[in-house]
Amino acid sequence: MLVAIKPDNEISRTQTLRSLNILDTPHEERFDRLTRLAKRLFDVPIALVSLVDENRLWFKSRVGLEISEAPRDISFCGHAILGDDILMIPDAHQDSRFSDSPLVVGDPYIRFYAGIPLRVANGSKLGTLCLLDTEPRTLDADDRALLRDLANMAEQELAAVQLATLDELTQISNRRGFHALAQHALNLCRRTGRAASLFFFDLDYFKQINDRFGHAEGDHALRAFADLLARTMRDSDLIARLGGDEFVVLTTNPGHDRDRQILARLMQAVAAHNLEAGRGYELHFSVGTVHFDAAHHQTIDQLLHEADALMYQNKQARRLAKAPH
Repeated sequence: MLVAIKPDNEISRTQTLRSLNILDTPHEERFDRLTRLAKRLFDVPIALVSLVDENRLWFKSRVGLEISEAPRDISFCGHAILGDDILMIPDAHQDSRFSDSPLVVGDPYIRFYAGIPLRVANGSKLGTLCLLDTEPRTLDADDRALLRDLANMAEQELAAVQLATLDELTQISNRRGFHALAQHALNLCRRTGRAASLFFFDLDYFKQINDRFGHAEGDHALRAFADLLARTMRDSDLIARLGGDEFVVLTTNPGHDRDRQILARLMQAVAAHNLEAGRGYELHFSVGTVHFDAAHHQTIDQLLHEADALMYQNKQARRLAKAPH
């Protein structure tokens, strides 16, 4: 069969999926009722909410199918997320892309497929709501409109999940979302021998901004720093606001030289922002950096604890350096 290419935003797409902390979680009624409804309305034997992970499909909800996941490279859904609307395969036996798929020539003997991508707020297509049948068929215009409506409901449920992993103010990951993503990244680094670094940032004099200019301006400062981080780091770097004025970035394959380059680039961006903003105050930060050691660091919490302590040392040193002698 024809293996689907991966989307251009595959790295950020899978990061978004993992940040939801939804993979390999128990059944939830809010998704199960949609697949039950789809099965009944379309009179199909199988309906799925399918999430497209890096190398597999994982079914958040399924009716009529025993397995909970399937390889991505033999999937229909890997093709469906490349489009913007319904992918419909009236008869897989007659479609050269899928005619020799193990899912077609073997259990569950798929003949008909209709899947519509499920998007979240940043535009990432995380999976599909899909219908499967063992007999050829098609969907008419009314059927397709109904499937789009059900997909919209599934997207609303995914949005509710995403809200629990996003920082509402800055629209980057919160502590929960970062924890899920970062632990997965560390596990991958451990298996592949890749390097990783954690940067723990804390804004200096943030309380003074709130006290002098008000909390609305403090919120603006937090959003500005989050934006500077997002523009300075790579798409594959994990960025989060842990709470208050604390931010973290986990970057893989950095190397000590790149760590210095990252911080130098961020300092330049912050300096340029301070010159341009003209808001009566400047942004400054303290940072602690920890390099991942597979033999020493088992969890992301260990990295966070060490980086937090180093950040505090940096903050104290900066204060002493500015204190009058």
